[in-house]
Amino acid sequence: CALGRISSGTVRVGDKIRVLEPGTGQVREEGKVTRLFLRSGVQQIEMAQAGAGDLVSVSGVPTVGVNTTIAAPGVDEALDYIPIDPPTISVTFSVNDSPLAGREGTQLTSNMIRDRLRREAEINVALQIVNDGKSEAMEVRGRGELQLSVLIETMRREGFELSVTPPRVLYKRDPDNKSAVLEPYEELTIDVDHQAAGVVIEKLTKRKGELKSFTDVADKARLVLHIPTRGLLGYASEFKNDTHGTGVMNHTFLHYGEHVGPLEKTRKASMVCLSGGTATSYALNMMEPRGRLFVRNGEDVYPGMVVGELSKDGSDLEVNPTKAKQLTNIRAAGKDDAIRLVPVKPWSLEEVIAYVNPDEAIEVTPTQIRLRKQILDPTRRKQQSRKRVSDIDEFVD
Repeated sequence: CALGRISSGTVRVGDKIRVLEPGTGQVREEGKVTRLFLRSGVQQIEMAQAGAGDLVSVSGVPTVGVNTTIAAPGVDEALDYIPIDPPTISVTFSVNDSPLAGREGTQLTSNMIRDRLRREAEINVALQIVNDGKSEAMEVRGRGELQLSVLIETMRREGFELSVTPPRVLYKRDPDNKSAVLEPYEELTIDVDHQAAGVVIEKLTKRKGELKSFTDVADKARLVLHIPTRGLLGYASEFKNDTHGTGVMNHTFLHYGEHVGPLEKTRKASMVCLSGGTATSYALNMMEPRGRLFVRNGEDVYPGMVVGELSKDGSDLEVNPTKAKQLTNIRAAGKDDAIRLVPVKPWSLEEVIAYVNPDEAIEVTPTQIRLRKQILDPTRRKQQSRKRVSDIDEFVD
């Protein structure tokens, strides 16, 4: 069904109609009205005819899209429309190829993932599905992290297992200067308490945000900033903490503008697992002083899985969380101290999407969310890191 408002005239069941492309008025399809529904609150009432001003659902034209015009056969001019904001964020969905794949989910193959994403694109007007034809992975483009995380969460509850790359911004070449790169900008509107406004402005300025206005609205401060879309990646969780959950943030697409250079790095290096097996408290106890752990005692791990974050900057550290204490028949002079590990908080999908590094991936199953390297083999991973190009050169649209 195509949902829309009747601009002029009347429509009846059985009438011949045509679908016109927005802007050009070209005829996309011709057909006839097979069923007609009128909305009344949350219900749909089947009608024989409807007139100007009614909000109706029409069936009989399967190729109708957003902003297209449905008209009588004699009409050649499409109605005016408001264009949809272009997608600015992209992630890649692929089959879960980790050693732990297939243990929980029921929807595992690339064909199942592809069909599910195409069904989603039919009803979600802000999503675009891109398939280069060279691989089984599907690129999904959307308007922000929240929209994509809702899609991932919905699919995992349906029994899918996925491997998802970190969100990345869609760049473009400047049509007037092919060597210059343009990136999307957002107009960010924030309502916060006055005591939190300083922290918010400071953090957004470090993310290349530019404050345009500061006004008082009731007992809140309203901030309006122009900021690159890159600057908003991972900021939502920080915003909740800085405002203690009392702030409101909204952003809309502004334009494509000049690339402003690299952003300040906030993420530290990772602890990467060397061997597969089950994590032991003995090994985790030796790893804990080096940083924050992501796995618990007794949890299954595999080579290439990210099991923690180092407490200092530098290169990734390869660790063995499966190492067990050697047992001998020699009695120690005193008892071993009981090992007490810091409790590990499980990942939420929003947190891991904001945290993941460009060379990592998110393994999503119906009950687990894990961080891993995109290339599990350590030798290949080191070779790839030496010849890796910048994200701009790699992801220019």
